[in-house]
Amino acid sequence: MHVARSAAEIPPESTRVGFVVSKKVGNAVQRNRVKRRLRHMVPVQDTPFGADVVVRALPPAATEPDRLAGDFANAWRRAFRKASPC
Repeated sequence: MHVARSAAEIPPESTRVGFVVSKKVGNAVQRNRVKRRLRHMVPVQDTPFGADVVVRALPPAATEPDRLAGDFANAWRRAFRKASPC
């Protein structure tokens, strides 16, 4: 997951999220299922600042869906902590 702060001061509701799910994750049905699950997990209200976020799904996202929510939440917190000003 990569987070880039917006150049202009925009509200946290303006956070944009994009998903990258390669063919290594599975066929089109599996890739779309992973994207839908990830899109559902995006906590737009919890963003401390407006940003552009890129989420890259790895193959275990399709094979281990039970871990997906926890892994996503941890990566989201870590990425925003890195991007926040010191």
